[in-house]
Amino acid sequence: MTASIIDGAAIAAGIREALTRQVEDMIADGLLPHLAVLLVGDDAASASYVRGKRRAGEETGIKVVIHRIEADPEPQQTERRIRDRIDLLNADSDVHGIILQLPVPDGVDADALLDRIDPLKDVDGLHPTNQGRILQGRERYLPATPHGVQQLLVRSGVDPAGKQIAIVGRSRLVGMPLAAMLAQKRQGANATVTICHTNTYDLPSITRSADVIVAAAGRPNTVTAPMVSPGAAVIDVGVNRVEDPSRTRGYRLVGDVDFEAVSDVAGSITPVPGGVGPMTVAMLLNNVTRAARIARQR
Repeated sequence: MTASIIDGAAIAAGIREALTRQVEDMIADGLLPHLAVLLVGDDAASASYVRGKRRAGEETGIKVVIHRIEADPEPQQTERRIRDRIDLLNADSDVHGIILQLPVPDGVDADALLDRIDPLKDVDGLHPTNQGRILQGRERYLPATPHGVQQLLVRSGVDPAGKQIAIVGRSRLVGMPLAAMLAQKRQGANATVTICHTNTYDLPSITRSADVIVAAAGRPNTVTAPMVSPGAAVIDVGVNRVEDPSRTRGYRLVGDVDFEAVSDVAGSITPVPGGVGPMTVAMLLNNVTRAARIARQR
């Protein structure tokens, strides 16, 4: 069996095209969605991710402003600078969405800073209030990566309803909120979900019983071919850098799945890059437009 490729880039492009039309209508009505991105320090990977978000946002018609915050040798000073900027953005009625690009420098309390963002502007969906609403099925903003995974399944013809889904990874960024979303009794969900991790006893026996595997452990080759049931759908959330002297930049990106081997077993699979990544950006922009509408209704 050769797995069909779930083209996240193409699906995301369709979502962004629809968002572009929505944003055009919003602008015509006097409402310009505005996203503020806090970029702390000089982490090259973070800077690259932020540039991609800005480019995608601007192509969609959304105003994206990057707020660069210098990292101080004293973490408390860095944290104070971030806190002060969050307070200013919370109070700015022209700003509809705020995200803090992670990771932040060592010694900076990311949780405290994320908690400080106005829940109505928390378009990453990481504030405890917004995460709690997901558990109750009363979500305001769905976290972008889990929402992207859900949309990949639905739009590629893999209806989660009635499926056994194994999520390998329990982070609050992906695994935990995705499990809550897919277990809801509603369209695009209604699945039986098992949350696994790299310390799960006999992990292969669980993943082999799954109709859908979502790999979000943050470790290359976490999911291998013997762990996959023939015909299963495999969604690879991981983005890992591995050394590759044959590449100009000295490395290549791989996911958490042994792509080549698993492709011979699975029914469908997402590539890395070009799978979940573009969907994450598309769903973030979707949240920004939603936040702008919420702001107008206040």
